[in-house]
Amino acid sequence: MNESAMGDFLRKRRASLTPADAGLMDYGSRRVPGLRREEVAMLAGMSVTYYARLEQGQHVNASDAVIDSLVRALALTEVERKHLTDLSGAKRRTPKTVSSKPDQVRPGTKRLVDSMGGVPSVVLGKRTEVLAWNQTGHRLVASHLSFDAPDSATGRPNMTKLLFMDEATRSLYPQWRTEAKRAVASLRLLSGRFADDTELAALVGELTLKSPDFATMWAEHPVESCMSGRKTLEHPQIGTLELGFEVLTLPDDSGHRILTYTAEPESEAATALTRLVRPSLTLAAAPKAGLGQAG
Repeated sequence: MNESAMGDFLRKRRASLTPADAGLMDYGSRRVPGLRREEVAMLAGMSVTYYARLEQGQHVNASDAVIDSLVRALALTEVERKHLTDLSGAKRRTPKTVSSKPDQVRPGTKRLVDSMGGVPSVVLGKRTEVLAWNQTGHRLVASHLSFDAPDSATGRPNMTKLLFMDEATRSLYPQWRTEAKRAVASLRLLSGRFADDTELAALVGELTLKSPDFATMWAEHPVESCMSGRKTLEHPQIGTLELGFEVLTLPDDSGHRILTYTAEPESEAATALTRLVRPSLTLAAAPKAGLGQAG
């Protein structure tokens, strides 16, 4: 079980609730915000000692009944429930041996994104590393990097590191803080799902040490399944773009996802995207910063 992460998650959610939120009487000021352990235990129908041990990470393989009780007591969303289940280890029957072998995109997946020339697409690994992208996806999100950068297993770009540690990428998002919070919330879910992955843990550790912004956001323990939505990009060559995004998760245990971007038909963004599709388009290279390599 990811003991410290589970305890941290429970404490953060307990601190975010007021007695009024939980339908309890509030008897004056409190030394710390949120509900007390005793109140959560009462709402969950368990002993204070047992709940305290959960926050301390001393109970592995929590049952479905325990998870259900915590979901009700802490008013968790469905995404937060899934995250808590991952952290609790309820679905892990035996420890997995995690290979340190660099991940690779499947040939079929690479052919798929290449065939989607008019749709900017990026293939991400479970550590948010870029396994592949098509020409349009590369020109949209990382025109200052080499198109072949994902081919290097030891030097491939990592989307989360780029967002926090690469100035060219950071300037791509005028609403950077919103984008960054979304990225951290998504990475939290991955860290729960792949809790035994040492390279993912190393990525989080490096970002925590090198980026104060990341460290602050990570400490809040946000979780969100960022599968679709909208992004505003300030592209250095084609200007402001309002795009929708969809994340397509491959139906296996690889953790690979295809991130795609689309524009409303006949919109200014759709017209601008056609400039990225044209083979004759030459994009001036932006100043290079760190590549944001994975691991």
